[in-house]
Amino acid sequence: MEQQDTECDAWRQLLDLIETAAADGHKEFAPARELGEEAWRQIITLPPSIGKLKSVEHLFLYGSHLVRIPPEIGEMTYLKKFDPYVSYSLHWFPYEITRCQQLKNSRVSTRTLYGNHKHRLPFPQLPNLGILETDSSLRCSVCNQQMETNCVKQVWISLRVATDVLPLLVNACSNQCVEALPPSAPCHVEGAHLGGRNLIQPPCMY
Repeated sequence: MEQQDTECDAWRQLLDLIETAAADGHKEFAPARELGEEAWRQIITLPPSIGKLKSVEHLFLYGSHLVRIPPEIGEMTYLKKFDPYVSYSLHWFPYEITRCQQLKNSRVSTRTLYGNHKHRLPFPQLPNLGILETDSSLRCSVCNQQMETNCVKQVWISLRVATDVLPLLVNACSNQCVEALPPSAPCHVEGAHLGGRNLIQPPCMY
């Protein structure tokens, strides 16, 4: 898994931006505007501290080089609009984003997503513990209980989140939590699955 350089100035600036936005109760968080293009290019993930952005309603990540979003996005209680458009390295999202109950509007480059309805990009084979966020507290995506790495049961599921169908990575603590997942979105792989090259997806829809 591609690792974020947490020693670079851009990362430290991002951490400071999050602390300021959380303390001041900002309604919008658009880190690229504050960091500048050169620094923003160095950011490939967001820190777990985004969970502190309880007042943010609009998360603007347009044109990012992000390769993943941490599960703490699910703690952004008031998130209403999620915009990672033209972030072509984002192929999947954490299941925890479904906890953002007020999220109604999204703008995602869906053609780059695993399992998208136009191109049906293949889902990587699971389990793949290398894509876990090493600086995040490992909790079950479904019941939120803490768990050890050797207990993780990983599955993919495609669900509608706001205005898009997203491929979501679930890190579950038990088979019961996997079975508790909601039905997948129509015209996508049915139910939770492990991905891999042998996975049969529905025909492309143009």
